[in-house]
Amino acid sequence: MGNSIDYTLSGDEVDGLMKSVSELKEGGLSPVEPEFYDKYQDLQEILPVGLRTFLGGFRDDPASAVCQVHGFPVDDAAAGPTPEHWERPEGYGSTVESDIYLAMCGSALGDPFAWATLQYGRMVQDVFPIRGDERRESGHGSDAYLNFHTDDAFRPDSCDYLLLFGVRNPDVVPTYVAAVQDVVLRDEDRALLSEKRFHILPDDEHIRQLALRAPGDPALRRAVEMRDHPEPVSVLFDDPRNPHVRLDVPFMRCVDDDPAAERALRALLDELERVRRPLVAARGTLLVLDNRSVVHARESFQARYDGTDRWLRKIVVSRDLSTDGVGPLSRVLL
Repeated sequence: MGNSIDYTLSGDEVDGLMKSVSELKEGGLSPVEPEFYDKYQDLQEILPVGLRTFLGGFRDDPASAVCQVHGFPVDDAAAGPTPEHWERPEGYGSTVESDIYLAMCGSALGDPFAWATLQYGRMVQDVFPIRGDERRESGHGSDAYLNFHTDDAFRPDSCDYLLLFGVRNPDVVPTYVAAVQDVVLRDEDRALLSEKRFHILPDDEHIRQLALRAPGDPALRRAVEMRDHPEPVSVLFDDPRNPHVRLDVPFMRCVDDDPAAERALRALLDELERVRRPLVAARGTLLVLDNRSVVHARESFQARYDGTDRWLRKIVVSRDLSTDGVGPLSRVLL
């Protein structure tokens, strides 16, 4: 597929990282909160030089779609059981060290941010199975295969990078990745996919979470408006020779049930299935996806709900959030 590269932390790098993480912990702010990023605006500078160079090279190489960083230590006992729900009344202390590391790596790629519609706008979010959500096509499902998608494809301002860090993954549940640059399409299908012939709706989580907990929230109203009155979009966009992609199979449809667009979409999905490959966000592994160049899916698995289930921490990054240059960035977006 499009370049996938790996980096493994050395012992000296781990020692330096843990020293920096410990110092940041003493500041009392959590990477879950936007204020952490306002206080520590040069987080990427704390990374070991080799890792910072690696992530910068990934960011600057248009052929790079996926990278992995291995070797950050996770103490299974300190992390504690996989939580039952993302609301987590016990707080976020058990993952603060890996969250700081995740924030540092995210800052090397751009500006970490969050959506107000997801997990109360927390900057670092949970991905694990939730009882009752087994059949949902979301990060909290398990029985259902999570179909190909780019994160938040319904948003024109979706993230540039998705970072997933493995707290635990004892069942080695794979994330499938497929780069759009690797697919082979007929010229007419590529042309159709590059036209605004598709609707992509907000996925269930963007509406369900706030509808249950904050029905008057303006972020919910905007998400509902995008669901009920979607703007037509193209699936492929930007450079026709090396296009970007937006996709969310369960939440998209062709405008007016256009059979030609349906055929082109099916051809793309078949190709993505052909070129996909599995990657595993194992314990201590950071998986970074270029959200404009690669789609991802997740295999189904049997959740146990006994504290040992697959548990990832997630952060999304924009290459450059807009700012007026005066105040801090608005990191939680409606």
